[in-house]
Amino acid sequence: MRKKILVLLLILVALSYLGVNFAQAQAKEKPKSTKELVKALPEKYRKWLEEEVVYIISPKEKEVFLRLENDRQRDIFIEAFWKQRDPNPDTPENEYKEEHYRRIKYANQNFGKDSPGPGWRTDMGRIYILLGEPSYTEKYENLYDLYPTVIWFYQGMSEYGLPNGFYVVFYKPNSAGEYQLYSPIKDGPQKLMPHYSGDMTDYVQAFDSLVAIEPNVAKVSMSLIEGEVLTETRPSMFSDILLNQKIPYAPIYKLRDTYAEKLFRYKDIIEVEYSANYIDSDALVSVYKSPGGIFYVHYLIEPKKLSLEKDGNKYQTSIEINGMVNDENGRSVYQFDRRLPLSLNEDQVDKIKDRLMSFQDVFPIIPGKYRLSLLFKNVVSKEFSSFETSLNIPDRGLQVSPLLLANKLIQNSQYRGLNKAFLIDDLQFVPSPRNDFLNSDTLYAFFQVWGLTKALREKGTFNYELARESGEVVKSFSKKISEYPERSIFVEELPLADLIPANYTLKVSLLDDGGNLLLSQKANFFITHLGVLSRPWVMTQPQEGDFSPAIQHALGLQYWNKNELEKAGQLLESAYRREPTQPVYALDYCRLLFSQKKYQDVMAVGLPFLKEKQGYDFLLLLGDSSQALGKFEEAIDFYKQYLNHFGTHINVLNSIGECYYRVGDINEALYAWERSLQLEPGQEKLKARVKALKEQKK
Repeated sequence: MRKKILVLLLILVALSYLGVNFAQAQAKEKPKSTKELVKALPEKYRKWLEEEVVYIISPKEKEVFLRLENDRQRDIFIEAFWKQRDPNPDTPENEYKEEHYRRIKYANQNFGKDSPGPGWRTDMGRIYILLGEPSYTEKYENLYDLYPTVIWFYQGMSEYGLPNGFYVVFYKPNSAGEYQLYSPIKDGPQKLMPHYSGDMTDYVQAFDSLVAIEPNVAKVSMSLIEGEVLTETRPSMFSDILLNQKIPYAPIYKLRDTYAEKLFRYKDIIEVEYSANYIDSDALVSVYKSPGGIFYVHYLIEPKKLSLEKDGNKYQTSIEINGMVNDENGRSVYQFDRRLPLSLNEDQVDKIKDRLMSFQDVFPIIPGKYRLSLLFKNVVSKEFSSFETSLNIPDRGLQVSPLLLANKLIQNSQYRGLNKAFLIDDLQFVPSPRNDFLNSDTLYAFFQVWGLTKALREKGTFNYELARESGEVVKSFSKKISEYPERSIFVEELPLADLIPANYTLKVSLLDDGGNLLLSQKANFFITHLGVLSRPWVMTQPQEGDFSPAIQHALGLQYWNKNELEKAGQLLESAYRREPTQPVYALDYCRLLFSQKKYQDVMAVGLPFLKEKQGYDFLLLLGDSSQALGKFEEAIDFYKQYLNHFGTHINVLNSIGECYYRVGDINEALYAWERSLQLEPGQEKLKARVKALKEQKK
């Protein structure tokens, strides 16, 4: 019985210990609060966040800053923070930053003298830092029946989301201490008068009393917005919105703080010199199927600026694109790089200086659901932009492509048969990522439907519906699928001349012969009131067609990364057979063959490249294949060539040691393994093996 009690007590103690540890683990995993994150910052960065930029940093920027992991990342963020606000980025000075710190200095020197804290913490200091110098100031500090009152007037700040003219009022309650911000709603005119004895809820009575004391103060006591007409007997509600929302938001009204999230997302990928130089961009991504039955991702990216470097009479840069396609589990399926040099003369620069640049490209993709991330880098200016989007490539079944809205269509394109962005068969579409159109434009709507049955091709119908933002349908029509000459490419021309400038939605629906809705797709666009739209100039590079080695190779790699080895093998072999002298195709084909343990095939494909002196990248595969085939001396030769070219490699040294051991040369085996252990002493199994061999030799 005592034993049972003892066991039970031990179990209870163990469970309580586990419970404590579990609770501690949960506490560790619990996300830190904003206050805790701020407190954990080094003093330098805490001061920057809580004192220097506390009034001008956006919530998103603050959130990202607190997620950064080290001082290097914080320094890069701070640099980017100021660059995003620089009104003249081409000059060495940052006028915004200089003005901001001037305001802080002014606030500390001129405010806060009647409070224990610094001037920037006072209401006057905060407003001054947010809005700067007022257009004019009125002071009423020596009136017996009026608390000391100061009025600041601002005008011409509508670009920051503020009224064109407005007042900010400060007063000293009880005629002592620091000036406090006055609110018509929270305070009211009665709070400005020390000897007011009327009804505290009667704003009209208080206003009339204040008029008798000082009309100019009474004027702003009910509304801070110049020219506002009050229809009720209460103070202006819009004045409260001005104080609590509009003014605090003014410094970030024009800011696009997406750069902060981008900087955080790519902090471990982008090179340091690019990190602080994020630029905004617009992007468009669509997926279409080629005449050969291969899906392609068509994309464009339009950065808000393109910096060029002048070299004599030339203006130059180089554009680099890094694309990453991951599956739903975050596993890499495909990566690609593009690099396009750009060199323009002065006449060419003059023609495009007021236009955006549109980089357009295309790449093949296999069926599946993915996440596309794309980095755009200007190699000369070290600026970068990016975008991310989801891709859904159907394997089978009835599906509709994205609806592409183009402002121009070129028929019978000279690039037919090649792969080029937004080129479908011989139709070259020219879209805008903003879907902006002139009233004089013709809108070209393009889409594909995949998986159409014979019955739908013969009797199916497309319904087109054009509606304003309000939902009002302004145009609709139907068309049989059989009326389209090419029943895999559907294009409609929609003249816009009879439509007014507004936001619109175009919806396309597929109906069967019974009128049943099968699927639909829609796209938004707008018609501008402007007479002219500046269209971008296009930078692109057409690629080879569907059955070129490059396309077969790209698709093969994707299937390999998805572990669909049979399809991968067919495509990688096809790429190699079509261009057997191209090392990149042969190398990836060899890697796949090796993963399938087809070592003899690896030797057959890889050896010719050694003879051509192009095969250093093949040496490791040839060595591993020779070792797997039991040709240890050949393997040693390949491994040593590898080390001579690429330098020391622990795994290769270990393989050399294994090969020497297999041919009975214990001394050489020990020499190779001991060199490996000098580089990486933590190889315990190898260490034990070396020790055992040495004991055998004794």
